[in-house]
Amino acid sequence: MRHPIKLISRKAKVGKNGLAPISLQYCFSADKRVVLSTGISIPPQYWNRKTNRISKDLPLEYGSLPEMETVLTQKLRKAEDMISYALGQRNICPMKFLKENFHLDNNRWGFEQMTDANNALDVFKHIDDYARSKKSSVKHCTINVINGMKAHLRLFEEYRKETITFDSFDARFYEEFVSYLTYEVPQVRRKEIIKGLKTNTVGKTIKHLKSFLRDRIRKKIIPFMDLSFFKVMDEEVDAVYLSWKELSAIYHLDLSEQPQLEKYRDLFVLGCLTGFRFSDYTDIKPEEVRDGMLYVTQTKTVSSVIVPLKKDARHILIEKYNMQMPQVSNVNFNDYIKEVAKLAGINELVKITHKKGNQVVEEIKPKYAWVTSHTCRRSFCTNEFLDGTPTNLIMAISGHKTEKAFRRYIKADQVQKAYMIKKIWENRPGL
Repeated sequence: MRHPIKLISRKAKVGKNGLAPISLQYCFSADKRVVLSTGISIPPQYWNRKTNRISKDLPLEYGSLPEMETVLTQKLRKAEDMISYALGQRNICPMKFLKENFHLDNNRWGFEQMTDANNALDVFKHIDDYARSKKSSVKHCTINVINGMKAHLRLFEEYRKETITFDSFDARFYEEFVSYLTYEVPQVRRKEIIKGLKTNTVGKTIKHLKSFLRDRIRKKIIPFMDLSFFKVMDEEVDAVYLSWKELSAIYHLDLSEQPQLEKYRDLFVLGCLTGFRFSDYTDIKPEEVRDGMLYVTQTKTVSSVIVPLKKDARHILIEKYNMQMPQVSNVNFNDYIKEVAKLAGINELVKITHKKGNQVVEEIKPKYAWVTSHTCRRSFCTNEFLDGTPTNLIMAISGHKTEKAFRRYIKADQVQKAYMIKKIWENRPGL
């Protein structure tokens, strides 16, 4: 498709060196046009106004004619491709798009990639567009994860001092990005700065980056690229759960001297009694309770579940808060619930191992320091399993698709077998 765009050279622009610049002129309308520099200048007498090309008799001292023609042709096609893209999008002014993107360097719209107009697209603007397109189909927590992936890309761009474009996403980029996430990306936790993410967090970042790129490919915004080398790594991790006895200690904890912690305690207990994710048990609505049951569409899986309300859950949800649970952020919740668990005396030392690259890292902390919003869900599933509730019934609430995934999640098989061995040993005579 041809556009009202052409090469021009104006005598009025002749510089002190006697050379006139060759420019690209795009006419959006009769009175709206944009002129872009090509970076090439020649004496005005060697510009053919009939053909809008350099004359064949240009002296070699002003440059190689074949090389100049190649560059001008590439730039002309580049501008045409950019205009084609802009006209095909909503709310994009082709003149503004051309001005902002035509001269971008670092391989954006570089001569080597002239066949694809999308090289000029800003990756980070497209992540924003991707997040907006997801708002109608996913919950806010997923949007936060996408924005987190974008933030990690920004930090990586600053770290390696090279602009990230759609052409950047190759096998080398993947390896360097994973290494950066594993060992270099800074995390600010209160006043302490920690470098590097855990394997599962790195995997989640890669997963959402891969989904973003597939979305852009599917919508034909960028050409097909092989993403098979974008491996989403994960690992089985040890994570704590709280027993019914420990949950009872938290539930009956006297917080009269620290009333600011009460709402966090109540939300935590409600989560442990329902098995919901944080985004679900902090956003229960009045219309979701009918006949002593919770009818909830889960945030992450968008699947509907029906959960009976236990007596203590009814007391918190209905009698104490009248179906208006306090709204708190996940960050604040994870901070304050540790204080609650500490006050409840949940302070035995617990060692948890995880991988960081090819290293195995061991951390030993009091149990309360490992408690987070996700402990609720794990505690519910594990306690119900140990109490003999059929696995398929627990999975109906937890959302696990296979029993193998469920058992891996709760790690209760080992606990159950250990209890069985303990009972056998208790009936045997000692030394």
